[in-house]
Amino acid sequence: MVKQPKIETPAFCGILPVHKATDTTSFSLISMMRKRTQIDKIGHAGTLDPFATGVMILLIGRLYTKLSDRFLTADKQYHATIRFGETTDTYDSDGQIISTSTRVPTAEELDLALRSFQGDCKQIPPMYSAKKVNGKKLYDLARKGVTIEREPVNVRLSTQLLSYTYPEAELLIDCSKGTYIRSLAYDLGEMLGCGAHLSALTRTRSGTFCLEECVPQEMLRDPDFDFKPYLRKSL
Repeated sequence: MVKQPKIETPAFCGILPVHKATDTTSFSLISMMRKRTQIDKIGHAGTLDPFATGVMILLIGRLYTKLSDRFLTADKQYHATIRFGETTDTYDSDGQIISTSTRVPTAEELDLALRSFQGDCKQIPPMYSAKKVNGKKLYDLARKGVTIEREPVNVRLSTQLLSYTYPEAELLIDCSKGTYIRSLAYDLGEMLGCGAHLSALTRTRSGTFCLEECVPQEMLRDPDFDFKPYLRKSL
């Protein structure tokens, strides 16, 4: 018997900007909205790691999932916290510490190093990422203890230092698609000779969508909460 597609209720379809909470996977948000709307065709426009928070764009309904490329190619902005003195295998706080250092970079050294993360740059994707090489996702190889050579990719960065009190620095980063903030943290630590990893990350903007206009994820868990006023029907 052929499964019939569910009828999509127009009132529930649209572009929904969500403020993703920490310790939540991107797919769990999609799963939650499928249950709420009874619409199977729901996608996202750029995933976030489980520990990260911030702007997550959900595309609800067939008409809107077709728009995903427009969002995926859009510039994004992040508020990042980088912790120096500890390097992890995933380049973030979810990973295992693989090296430590007692070297304390000066503010002047940090400022000088950040000049290398401005404008057009080349970046090597982390092994713990969904990027595919020869048809295989890098994180599948990484989980088996396999490390392979990755080709650097071109990215565009605008990096602003907000504060620095060792062992952490807070940065505001505007970047092009395909940028890994975890790799930026790792590269910065290598450049300063002390190691580093990404300890916190919030996406503050995705394309034209800012954090202030997002519906908090916690509200979506409430079955009585009406999320429809947050839906956009056009860009």
